[in-house]
Amino acid sequence: MKVVLASKNPHKLVEISKITEQFDIELVLESELGVDIDVEETGSTFEENSFQKADAVMRATGLPALADDSGIAVDALNGEPGIYSARYGFDESLDDWGRLQLLLKNTEQVPDGRRQAQFVCVITMVTPEGQVIQARGEVHGELLRAPAGQGGFGYDPIFYYPPFGKTLAQVSPEEKNQVSHRARALRVFYEKLKEAGYADK
Repeated sequence: MKVVLASKNPHKLVEISKITEQFDIELVLESELGVDIDVEETGSTFEENSFQKADAVMRATGLPALADDSGIAVDALNGEPGIYSARYGFDESLDDWGRLQLLLKNTEQVPDGRRQAQFVCVITMVTPEGQVIQARGEVHGELLRAPAGQGGFGYDPIFYYPPFGKTLAQVSPEEKNQVSHRARALRVFYEKLKEAGYADK
């Protein structure tokens, strides 16, 4: 099944494709179909934003579209940056590294033992027939006080995952894809795809 990924992020395409290829889903970027739309994310939850993106790209391409909305939620910051993870600080001059540094700065006063955080991912697929399949995945860990590791992207270098004893930037892509919020969401998503008759049981 050909599905359009509602994203311009090549990291997401690589990471999601490695998982969805097991499901017999051929993922293509919207740009490969000549589509370039910016969806204004007006939702207040990961679920709402994920649906908005998938629905808009499905309407633009006429194909099933898959979107993920994801981010990091820090307990001591009442769940921030959450849905604003990719826009944290609302400063267009900030890149991934700048937003990571901003989060470290904003958690400087949070003591050890209270630095719990989780990555959250919500995957949504919307089909031209009106079917909506949605799944959520989370991975729990804690924030370090300084980055560690060269892998991953986004906030991975400061997200310490206790079962590994490392950050998600210190492990291989294969190890990360076993436990990541996106992998967990996709596994739930696949079970829902099977229930809906879109994947082999």
